[in-house]
Amino acid sequence: MDPAAKEEMEPALTAGPEWPEQEWAEQLARGAALKWASGIFYRPEQLARLGQYRSRERQRTSFLEARIKSVVQSYLEGVQTGVGQLARALEAVQGTREALGQARRQLQDLAEGAQTLESLREQVVEHKQLQALSQFLPRLRAVPAAVAHTQTLIDTRRLLEAYVNLRELEQLREDTWAPLGGLELPIFEGLGPLTEALGLAVERAAGAAGQLAREDPAQLVAAVRVAEVEAGHKSPLGQPPWDWRQRFLRALQEGLERVHFGTSLLPGPGDLADWLEALRVALPAQLATAEALVAPCCPPQYKVVRLWAHTLHGGLRRSLQQVLTGPELGATEAFTLLHWAQHVYLGPEMMGSLELGPEADVSQLEPLLSLENIEQLETTFVDQVQASVAQWLQKALDGEVAEWGLEKQPDTDSSGFYHSSMPAIVLQILDENIRVTSLVGESLQRRMHGMALSELSKFLRSFNDALIRFSRGHLRGEAIAPHYVPYLLATLNHHTALRSSLSVLQLDGVASVTWPRVEAALEELQRRICRLVLEALVAELQPLFAALPSRRWLSSPELLDDVCQKTASFCGDFWRVRSPAGQMLLAEAERAVVLQYLRALMQGRLACRGAAERTQAAERLRQDATQLQELFQGLGLEEGAQCAPVLLALRELLSLQDPTLLGLEVAGLRQQFPDVSEDHVSALLDLRGDVSREQRLAALSSLQAGPPPSPPEGRRVLFSLVPAPTPVPSSCLPSGPCA
Repeated sequence: MDPAAKEEMEPALTAGPEWPEQEWAEQLARGAALKWASGIFYRPEQLARLGQYRSRERQRTSFLEARIKSVVQSYLEGVQTGVGQLARALEAVQGTREALGQARRQLQDLAEGAQTLESLREQVVEHKQLQALSQFLPRLRAVPAAVAHTQTLIDTRRLLEAYVNLRELEQLREDTWAPLGGLELPIFEGLGPLTEALGLAVERAAGAAGQLAREDPAQLVAAVRVAEVEAGHKSPLGQPPWDWRQRFLRALQEGLERVHFGTSLLPGPGDLADWLEALRVALPAQLATAEALVAPCCPPQYKVVRLWAHTLHGGLRRSLQQVLTGPELGATEAFTLLHWAQHVYLGPEMMGSLELGPEADVSQLEPLLSLENIEQLETTFVDQVQASVAQWLQKALDGEVAEWGLEKQPDTDSSGFYHSSMPAIVLQILDENIRVTSLVGESLQRRMHGMALSELSKFLRSFNDALIRFSRGHLRGEAIAPHYVPYLLATLNHHTALRSSLSVLQLDGVASVTWPRVEAALEELQRRICRLVLEALVAELQPLFAALPSRRWLSSPELLDDVCQKTASFCGDFWRVRSPAGQMLLAEAERAVVLQYLRALMQGRLACRGAAERTQAAERLRQDATQLQELFQGLGLEEGAQCAPVLLALRELLSLQDPTLLGLEVAGLRQQFPDVSEDHVSALLDLRGDVSREQRLAALSSLQAGPPPSPPEGRRVLFSLVPAPTPVPSSCLPSGPCA
């Protein structure tokens, strides 16, 4: 480095810092030096070595300055080299700019020259087109005639010839297109409509495939070949792609649906059964045609039989949906459609035919009716049948009720039992409706079974209500029935017939929630009939029991003779009631007579005036009990079902000589009849006429002794149905209300 450069650098090296960081570094250095010096020269004896430290630091400083100067000099040399390279690069860029300017000027000159040749180029292109046109001119002159001839071939259904001509015309258009530079000649404008006309002709042939397969299979084969060849052919220039095969198959499906399931072919009101029957014949015939005639005319990949089966199934399914969304079907139509869709259509006559090969693939068909459709049809059928059944049952009941007021006796069967056709009619109506639904399926049969039981329950309630109105009208004199009781007995036979034949309405393995209601209605009807019969019997006997007990009753059997005579006359027709209802009614009648007898005894109209009258009353009770037993045994009542023996138990209470022993007799009476009360016993003790207050209290207290006894097996309730007079204060127990 020259001395001038060194002189320029030295002031720069010794100058103050140009940045705050340099000043901060210098301060740090000075601080570090001071810290070092204070550490080294801490003691005075160390100052003797000051000269050594100064000499060493001077050498170090000189070394550092030399290194710094070397680094700065290297840096300056590198900068000088870079400046030189930049100067040379600038010279190269300027040279390149001048070269590009010259190239631009030359290109502009060439473009101006090319524009002068444009007209020549156009003439060359036109010359080439005219030259190519002159070569194709003989063939082009024949194009209009060829188009017209092809259209004639299409109109006469000569599809293969028409397709060949069309392909030749399209090939000619392709041949002329490139030489003419992409120019489209007007004479080829008719090829598009011609192609469309051929496609429509192929579609028409596909739509009538079944008919053509029988009448003109060659035409169907021609249509298939055109569709297949064109399906693999590239679309002509400027024409959109057209999948001939898919259009052929789609037209075939649409033709099938149009022939069998067009809107005009849907059944009108009342025509559903005939429409379904026609389909039952037509659809298998179509499948047979597809398999025997159409399939051989088509390639195997068309899967004609499967396509035929699935198309017919889909069309039928959509048609049925339209039928279901139309006016509501009647019960007969709903039943017919359910049976046809679930049995006839899937049966051996149609889709379940063994003659249908696996290529039909009917196992993949979705159900003809959805679950919602089946629910809709079943609801329609059940609701409408229910309304009809209700009308028929009401009509049968009205006819039966109309006979109750007639002058003639009820009809009887060959055995002499009262008989009516009403129960058989009712059960026949219900049973037939349940059985006919078995032709459709278990679901509908269960619903119909529930409906039948529901209507039977309503019918029984209506029957019950009709009996109440009949009884009220008769008893009030509004509509007196000459044979009131016989017709009541006849209705009991109707009840028996209904109950005994009810098993025909039961389904195996079906536990209907309506069944308990039917049984409850039957029980209520039986109780109602028995109650009305017994009310009529009691109405006739009550005037006779008004004089019992009395002095006349003690001395003469005439009162009970009249009772037995009336009872025998009243119950004389009970044998016309079938068992077990006849036995039950006879037993209830006997109990009703005994209850009337007990009510009369409890009225307190008689008190014996001595031992002789008590003996006489006890004997009368024995004779009356025997007479009643003989009466009802003669009417056919079994001895074990009679209630008259209660009179013998009361006889023991009257025949007892020692009143102090009455407690034992009362306890024995309570054992036999647990429902006997203090009021009943008090009334009987009043009848004795010789019981003191203490003896009465002792006797009544025996009713409270010991646990309440259980009633003997087969013993029916008696005393709880007999009202007793309110006891006088003298007979009250200490625990009573007047104690």
